[in-house]
This record gives sequence, C-alpha cells and structure tokens, in this order.
Amino acid sequence: MARVIMGIESSCDETGVGLVRLHDDGTVELLADEVASSVDQHARFGGVVPEVASRAHLEAMVPTAERAFATAGLKLSDVDAIAVTAGPGLAGALLVGVSAAKAYATALDVPLYGVNHLAGHIAVDTLQHGPLPTPVLALLVSGGHTQLLRVDDIASSITELGSTVDDAAGEAYDKVARVLELPYPGGPPIDKAAKQGNPKAIAFPRGMTGPRDAKFDFSFSGLKTAVARWVENAERAGDEVPVNDVAASFQEAVADVLTAKAIRAAREQNIGTLVISGGVAANSRLSELAAERCAEAGIELRVPRPRLCTDNGAMIAALGAHVVAAGRSVAPLDFSANPGLPVNIVSL
Repeated sequence: MARVIMGIESSCDETGVGLVRLHDDGTVELLADEVASSVDQHARFGGVVPEVASRAHLEAMVPTAERAFATAGLKLSDVDAIAVTAGPGLAGALLVGVSAAKAYATALDVPLYGVNHLAGHIAVDTLQHGPLPTPVLALLVSGGHTQLLRVDDIASSITELGSTVDDAAGEAYDKVARVLELPYPGGPPIDKAAKQGNPKAIAFPRGMTGPRDAKFDFSFSGLKTAVARWVENAERAGDEVPVNDVAASFQEAVADVLTAKAIRAAREQNIGTLVISGGVAANSRLSELAAERCAEAGIELRVPRPRLCTDNGAMIAALGAHVVAAGRSVAPLDFSANPGLPVNIVSL
C-alpha cells in the first residue's frame, strides 16, 4: 500500500514542506513542494542572520504546511510518516523544524524520522530521474557545503571522499558578489554577469590542485581573495572594473575545479554516474562544463532541476521515503537537532 511522507526543512533561510508518495515498488512520487524564503530579510546584512532565520521559520511553518497540503489535495490525516532535517544547519533554525515535526508526529500518531540535510540534497534527484544507481558519486555544492560523496545506499551508506577546507563554493560566490557590488545571494547575479563576460580574461587561481594537495578536497578562500585583490588593484589604478569579465573568470575557476575533481573521483572510484546537487548546482556554467567533461569520460550526469537544487521540503520527504522503505529505525521523540551532523549519519 502506497504511503504518504511529509518532509520538513528548516536548516537555514528556507522553510520547506514537501509531500511525496512512496509506492510499493520503491519509487517516490512528488505531490507538493512549498517553500517560504527569508532571503530578502538577510540581504541587507550580506548573509544569513541566525536569529532572523529562526523567527522567519516560526512564522512561516504552519502556512507553508497548509499550502503543501492544499497543493497535494491531501489532509493531515493522510500522512503515514514524517521526516525532518535534524542537521546540519543553524541550531535555532533546525530547532523550529524539529519542534514542528514532533508536534505533527505526536498529533497524528505517525512515525518520525530525523534525517540528514546533505543526504536530502542527493535523494531529491530521485524525484526527477528515478532510483539512484549503486554506487553513485555526488558533488554537493551549496552556500555552506562543498563535498564529494560516495553513495552506496542513500538510506544508510554515504562516505565523504573530500570537502572544502575553508569557504564553500556558495560562500565564495556571495563574497565575490559583494566585491563586485552585485546583489545577495551572489550566485544568480554572478552567473548572469558571467554570460556577458570572457572567462579567459583573468587567470584566477585553481585552489587545491597541486600535486601535493588532497586530491578530492576543495579550497575557495584563496580564489575569493585573488578576486578581491584584482579588483582593488584595478580601482587603485583608476581603471573601470570589468564586472562581467571578473565574474566570468571567477565562475570558470570554480566550475573548473569542481568538475575536474568530480571526474577524477568518479574514475578512481569506478563509478559511472555523477549527481550534482545543492544550490550552486543551478549554476549554468557548472552544469555546462560538467556535461562536457562527463560526456568525454563516459559518465552519466544527473542534475535536478533548479527548484529541487535549493533547500526545500521535497528533498527531506524524498529522503524520508527511502529511509522508510529501507526499514530504518524511527527516531525517539526526545532527539535533538544536531548543527554538526556528519554526512555518514543519514538518519537518527
């Protein structure tokens, strides 16, 4: 008998509620995906303010859930299980989502699963492209995370091959956007400006690509600093800063490193499918270069549509469905949110 899973996401600045149907054959169908973002409230600060995010989640949680059920044409009583982001993320923001999930689960007398936000970004691909091959390589690229992950079982076995040693790629985008006086968050405006620029105009550095560097780790702090110094020198010389060229050259450096390391990892791990997920996966140049390099290497590339790449409740519902299908243990009602939850812990 098909089961309806409700997913709640509140790890950062998006309040997400998703509903999926887990079919008897293990496939997962998306029924609703509603998101309320507080990004406009953070824009004037140039980054997410935890206290502001927590308050926004508190105000948006119930209305977002109501929209999701209306979209799906379902009632609360139709829910068979609830999954909620238990971590990683902002402590206060996570607490709002976990508290809401516990309240819903108690009121409905249904099982509750505390799941990993990062694993959710991978699981969401199944809503668009179907079941994941085993194993699969995931390149997770967002504002807070840049990781290469080997996924042997989305419900239970994820191994980190490499991650960023400093700024995540999304953080670098935000900081470079600030230098170029572009809006926050920086990803979309830099992507837009880069389309009008020359990616070869400036030879920005490719971090962590030397022979002695960890082959699957990333570093974008040096690149961010290089962009800032280049702009500073141009302004000091009285030159007009070619924003489009700087954006294109910066973006090319990021996409080059991300895709090169992902292809290398896939080859060395003997994995034939690469999934790129997380907010930065919506970047046009990253997708384009990944498609080129995967085609050359004979690797299948899967990238969820942009709406599914950013934080949302659908990804948590999807992961919850896989956890339920695998027969994983139900979380105790007294579990706590874990802001530093490691990616190898898929569910509590």
